[in-house]
Amino acid sequence: QVQLVESGGGLVQPGGSLRLSCAASGTIFNIYTMGWYRQAPGKQRELVAVITSGGSTNYADSVKGRFTISSDNAKRTVYLQMNSLKPEDTAVYYCYGDLSSRYDYTSRDYWGQGTQVTVSS
Repeated sequence: QVQLVESGGGLVQPGGSLRLSCAASGTIFNIYTMGWYRQAPGKQRELVAVITSGGSTNYADSVKGRFTISSDNAKRTVYLQMNSLKPEDTAVYYCYGDLSSRYDYTSRDYWGQGTQVTVSS
């Protein structure tokens, strides 16, 4: 069984910073990509940032220059440093992983349970 567990959400004032973490655990064979998506009330889930095992990154235009994604492959953990937060960043942030398990060695999408980020004064 593969699990993704997020931490680090909370309430922050506009212009503030938060750091999200997501650790992958379980019977993992390989990690191909990890990252973050978010879903605001009444909106579809959208990509925030992803990072491949080789270190390539991709960001949503709305967060470029403000958010930084990084990973620690040895710890199987991905981080999202969020600076200059805006009210429109308010959403549930979901950790995403494209992983294969040692059960079938097949690449699959996995999701964390989500962590709330609220940007408000």
